[in-house]
Amino acid sequence: MAVVTPHRRPRRQSAAAALTSTIVGYAILIFFGLVFIYPFVIQAANSFKTEPDSAANPLSPIPDPFTTASFARLLEGDFPLWLGNSVLVTVLVTIGRVFLDSLAGYALARLRFKGRGAVFAAVIAVMAVPGVVLLIPKFLVLNQLGIYNTYTALVLPLLVDAAGVFIMKQFFESIPHSMEEAARIDGAGVFRTFWSVVLPMARPALITLTILSFQGSWNEFPHTLVAVQDPSLFTLPRGVANLVSGSLGAGTQYPLKLGAALLATIPVAIIFAIFQRYFIRGASEGAEKG
Repeated sequence: MAVVTPHRRPRRQSAAAALTSTIVGYAILIFFGLVFIYPFVIQAANSFKTEPDSAANPLSPIPDPFTTASFARLLEGDFPLWLGNSVLVTVLVTIGRVFLDSLAGYALARLRFKGRGAVFAAVIAVMAVPGVVLLIPKFLVLNQLGIYNTYTALVLPLLVDAAGVFIMKQFFESIPHSMEEAARIDGAGVFRTFWSVVLPMARPALITLTILSFQGSWNEFPHTLVAVQDPSLFTLPRGVANLVSGSLGAGTQYPLKLGAALLATIPVAIIFAIFQRYFIRGASEGAEKG
C-alpha cells in the first residue's frame, strides 16, 4: 500500500517562499548598500582624476587618465599642518572626554550629594540644545577668557561632553554595588574604588565613548569657526571647508577638494575598522547588563 504524504507540497512551498524572501531581502540590502557606497566611490574616483576630466565626467567612477597630482598638491600645501592640528586636538579631546566623562558619570551614578538630580537634569537639557545655538555665546566666553585663537580654545570647550556623561552614568548604574562595597571594606577610597574596581568593569562603555569622542572631535567643524581664525590653527574640517569655498582660486578643483576629503576620512575609517568588533561587543554587553 502506498504511503500518502499530504504535507510534502506545503513544506516545499514554504521552503520556496522562504528562499524567495531571503533573495529579495538580500537584493534590497545590496541595492541600498550600493546607493550608500556610491558617493564614496565617486569621491575616491574624482580624487585621482585631472580637473578637466572631473569637470566633464564628475559621476564617472573611472578616472581617465589616472593621476595623483591632487594629492601631491595637497601635501605641498597646508594639508600636513591641518592634519597635525587635527591629530593633536583629537587625541587631547578624546583622552579628556573619556577621563572626565567617566568621573562625572560615576559621581552622578554613585555619589549622593545635594543638587545631584538638578545636575543630571542640566546634563539632559544640554543634550537637547542644538549646538549652533551655543556658537555665539561660546565665542564671547572664549574672547573674554583671552584664549580665543589658540590651541586652548580648540581643546578646552570640547573636553567634557553631555552625551558621554549620560552614557557613563547609565552604565555605572548597571554595575552591582557589592563590587564597590568589597573594595571599601579593604580600605579603598572613593577614587581608588572608581579607578581600580569600577572603571575596568566599564570597558564596553569606555570603548564606545572613545570611538564616539574620536569621531566627533576629528569631524568637529562648527566649534572651529568660533574658536580660531589663524590659518595656522586650522584643523582638517576647517581647512577642507576653505578649499570647498574656493580659497585656491578659480575652477571647480574637484580632485583637490575631494582628495582632501578622502584623506580626512581615512583615519576615522581605520579607527572604526580596528575597533569595530570591540564596539559591537561593547554594545551587546552593555545591552545585556542594562
